[in-house]
Amino acid sequence: MTSKPDRVVLIGVAGDSGCGKSTFLRRLADLFGEELMTVICLDDYHSLDRKQRKEVGVTALNPKANNFDLMYEQVKALKAGQEVMKPIYNHETGTIDPPERIVPTPIVVIEGLHPMYDERVRSLLDFSVYLDIDDEVKIAWKIQRDMAERGHTYEDVLAQIESRRPDFNAYIDVQKQYADAVIQVLPTKLIPNDTERKVLRVRLVQKDGVEGFEPVYLFDEGSTIDWIPCGRKLTCSYPGIRMFYGPDTYYGNSVSILEVDGQFDRLEEMIYIESHLSNTSTKYYGEMTELLLKHKEYPGSTNGTGLFQVLVGLKMRATYERLVGGEAKLAAKAVSN
Repeated sequence: MTSKPDRVVLIGVAGDSGCGKSTFLRRLADLFGEELMTVICLDDYHSLDRKQRKEVGVTALNPKANNFDLMYEQVKALKAGQEVMKPIYNHETGTIDPPERIVPTPIVVIEGLHPMYDERVRSLLDFSVYLDIDDEVKIAWKIQRDMAERGHTYEDVLAQIESRRPDFNAYIDVQKQYADAVIQVLPTKLIPNDTERKVLRVRLVQKDGVEGFEPVYLFDEGSTIDWIPCGRKLTCSYPGIRMFYGPDTYYGNSVSILEVDGQFDRLEEMIYIESHLSNTSTKYYGEMTELLLKHKEYPGSTNGTGLFQVLVGLKMRATYERLVGGEAKLAAKAVSN
């Protein structure tokens, strides 16, 4: 697409490495169609390459290693429908490559470590999500992956996590207070002393009072609901499934919480869950279930991660359509293909 879009909708997707940003972006492509989306990885705004960061003694998470002025100027230009020459950070070599020309499409997604860190960039966003993996889950996953695939010792893995923790807490984690929605992946409460982290508790934190964003609710808006949906309509193996919905506060903001603890055995039965959710922003009955079934193989599809990624994607589509005053025409085509 070379023609200048009438209105560029800017979406921010934040989170640490390995928290599911790539899977979430693939789900967004299902909703919008790749032709409608331009994805900007904010690692491209590293001002120091790998060698320089080592010499200076900073991590890529540190603002000192990133060019926020250039990020702001280019994101602002893209939102105004103007093309930019974006730098490229080469993850394989750890160096900065020559820039590439980016022509904005109707939807521009900025994803990475810092989409909401700089107040100027944050003010440009039309919708934002933060993907938040609990430390215990993150450590368990990383240990399983790095010890099995990369031959690292348990001590090596923990040392690497600990070395990043101060910068993560100072510069990345703080951004979740600004997000319209936060997807939290937490240890299950259904299995006592669980260490495998295969069964997870996932929470969708939805900020109240955001223009055009109507939080998804279960049964009765504003109520506090504990629901165990196991039975004839939803196949549940041990330890079963528990859902929760209710109001709360989060970083001083009024929020609506939706939670799923446990695993879904049969995704086609998600239509039963969908029938009890309201404000999903689907266009027809069963669309949420259809989107989950489209990619059963995606990580998190059998727990609340996939469900909430789809729901947040539907909210982003609703935001896009509200702002441009029309439908995401490619979305229906992308889903039906």
